[in-house]
Amino acid sequence: MPEVNDDEPAETSAGLSWRRGRTVAEVAAIRSGREALSVELALTIYRQMVRTRALEERSIKMSKSGEAYFWIGGPGEEATNVCLGLQVHKGRGPAFDYLHLHYRNAGAMLAMGMPMIDHVRQLAMRVTDPHSRGRNFVGHYCVPEWNVLPVSSVIEVQFAQAPGTALMQKRHGGEGLTLVVGGEAGTSEGDFETCLNWSTRPGYQVPVLMVVTNNHYGISTDLNTIRVNRPIADRAIPYGIEAETVDGNDPIATWHAIDRAMRYCRRERKPFLLESYVSRLHGHSSSSGAQRVWDQSDPLALFEQKLIDDGAIDTQTVAGMKAEAKAEADAAVVQAMTEPSPTAEDVSTFTYAPSSVDAVYPGDYTDLPGRNRFKV
Repeated sequence: MPEVNDDEPAETSAGLSWRRGRTVAEVAAIRSGREALSVELALTIYRQMVRTRALEERSIKMSKSGEAYFWIGGPGEEATNVCLGLQVHKGRGPAFDYLHLHYRNAGAMLAMGMPMIDHVRQLAMRVTDPHSRGRNFVGHYCVPEWNVLPVSSVIEVQFAQAPGTALMQKRHGGEGLTLVVGGEAGTSEGDFETCLNWSTRPGYQVPVLMVVTNNHYGISTDLNTIRVNRPIADRAIPYGIEAETVDGNDPIATWHAIDRAMRYCRRERKPFLLESYVSRLHGHSSSSGAQRVWDQSDPLALFEQKLIDDGAIDTQTVAGMKAEAKAEADAAVVQAMTEPSPTAEDVSTFTYAPSSVDAVYPGDYTDLPGRNRFKV
């Protein structure tokens, strides 16, 4: 970001102007409508949004330069992802939150504490990738220590899985909930309806927080061309599920909407559907070119300007945060590219769990025990 003079407006990359705000000492809270965040929390969210954007932009560059084969991610969803990740009760087992994510949740994982390099290792398909040993697409996370279940490339299957972990949590007791995230296009799949249905069976309601990030596109298809223009949250009505729609580009509104939804699930042990309207700033993925889309709202630029206007941060600090995040992402790429790739022998590693059947079939399956179909 270029140097700017606080006495004169300057243009940002989003076309917004820097404006002199109040001094930090004068700021009690950052407000949006009737809701507010402390300055400390607002700056924490902003910093994680900056880190997420830096990682996404470096990831796109990797896909274009040949350092990676494919990119998909969530530029434009930083506010929703970061606010989710910061509010997760992180740990292992039913007392903590279970996460059924999809491939646009890098911001949530970074906010939870995932190092940037673990994302880059999967993108670069390195054997050091802790999520899949370099054998899966980027964003396909799996962290048993945090109850992050394996992300699938198959759209929306996570919604059919979520009631299972939530039922276990309800039986276990406590306040653990199951968080499941997907896009609005996937709500046309039967798996989404399965989640609504199995979360609300009489006597078996379970604490599932369903988050639908609505960017109004399914790959290249405009949402308005395939369904009635009604909120996805309305799908909760026939099932008696509590629901809310929020501007997912507003971190303040989003933080409180997620907080309300999580508190409800933890307290009532029932499901909640939260629809978050977000932007898609680089198209669907590298398969569509990942070009910057300039006619959509940028949550990072909007929040940045608000923090400056309210005097919570100055332009020099903003520039420093962005430079630090970019350096972190660049360093992660440099390190990951020196690490080894998987080998052919790695294909079956961790694919099959040890089993008593191994003693019967020491190699590949051939036939029933005691019989060999290939014997003459």
